[in-house]
Amino acid sequence: MLSRSDRGLAYGDGLFETLRVGADGRVPLWPRHRARMLAGARRLAIPLAAQGLERTLAAQLRDHDAEAGVVKLVLTRGSGGRGYLPPEQPEPTLFGQWFPLTEEPCDHLRHGVEIGLCDTVLPDDPFAGLKHLNRLPQVAARAEAGRHGWREGLLLDRHRCPVEATSMNLFAVFGNLLWTPSLERAGVAGVARDWLLDIARDQGWQVQVRARPLSHLRRADGIFLTNSIVGLLPVRKLAQWAWPMNPHVPRWQQLWRAQFND
Repeated sequence: MLSRSDRGLAYGDGLFETLRVGADGRVPLWPRHRARMLAGARRLAIPLAAQGLERTLAAQLRDHDAEAGVVKLVLTRGSGGRGYLPPEQPEPTLFGQWFPLTEEPCDHLRHGVEIGLCDTVLPDDPFAGLKHLNRLPQVAARAEAGRHGWREGLLLDRHRCPVEATSMNLFAVFGNLLWTPSLERAGVAGVARDWLLDIARDQGWQVQVRARPLSHLRRADGIFLTNSIVGLLPVRKLAQWAWPMNPHVPRWQQLWRAQFND
């Protein structure tokens, strides 16, 4: 039972990870998830041992043996008194949750989806890159996408540069260049994002990670989104702009599926 005085509940003082589990019970991207949460905990000065993460994940996998699904791991600083000042010796809370895997429709993966441009703006975040529990801009943006019937909504920063979708990272292909926004000011450094950047570099792609204006996307040879549950999701339309399915995306999708024996 989560305490009513838990700082994760009161202040969003914590981190989370969302992991896809294959039908064979494996979590192929677990090393990346584990490294991200451990790095985030160090940055927030929340005590966390790798063994604790391993035990929490193992308990979820044991209870759902050989079943495809999604595990969410949540870490908070634990209980504390009223006020922002964290306890000198925190006793962190760490727990896991299991969810069924909702498959993305095949039509979306093969032909792409329509997304919209959110009015919600991502503010500058001193903890940009971390998957921390302060996600109110994403909550507001996801509500926008839901009202409009979009599969996803694109979020801009205060400089009107695209950063990410509500729960996915953004990529664009320009010839032999793979571009994704810099996350120095806002956004989450997704595990699938890092996986694809490594794959692209190994394949000899020119990779560019930097802020670019929204108009930059008009010239792209293809747009797609990534996260650790869906993998790669092509985008066919954003407002009045439309893009073809880039031929490299299905190849990366195949590499992604191979990890999970799909």
